[in-house]
This record gives sequence, C-alpha cells and structure tokens, in this order.
Amino acid sequence: MRIKKGDIVKVITGGYKGKTGKVLKVLTKENRVIVEGVNIVSRHSKPSNANPDGGIIKKEAPIHISNVLMVDPKTNEATRVGYTVVDGKKVRFAKKTGNVLDS
Repeated sequence: MRIKKGDIVKVITGGYKGKTGKVLKVLTKENRVIVEGVNIVSRHSKPSNANPDGGIIKKEAPIHISNVLMVDPKTNEATRVGYTVVDGKKVRFAKKTGNVLDS
C-alpha cells in the first residue's frame, strides 16, 4: 500500500471525482480507504447508550484505493507514488515532481 493514514488524497473517478480529503483509515486486506468527506452514506441506528436519540447518522464509507491519488504537499497536485532509498531508508516520492513525501 502506497497510501497511509493521514495522507491527503484526491478522488479520480466516481461520484466524488475531484474531491480531496484526508485518509482516516486504510483497509489493507480489502484494498480500500476511508476518506474524510467522501462517499457519505446514511445509517439508521436504534437508540443506545452511546447515541440515546438514535436516528439517521451520516458517515464515510470505504472506496477502492485505485480510485484515489496522493496529493503532493508542495505542489498540491495529484501524483502517483514510488519508493526509493535515501540515506539507507526506504521513502515514498512523488513520481510527477520527484519530491520526497516521507520526512
């Protein structure tokens, strides 16, 4: 997986195409990510101790990882991600600009 929790990504296909958001969770076994503000679904919940009123709750649903691209923090453009070794450490870099993404 080249995308990690906390990365800023851009949706490149589907109903939310063009939206950017922060990755909240990465589901590695299913190759999916949950992105903040993207793929919002409504869930009906019964009253419980955590939510005494119940009702309709809006939350993010997972989308496939192939539908998002990492955003380069320096240029704010969507880019593919590659790996390289810098000072004996494996780091991610933006393929479009060559900028190192991991500090």
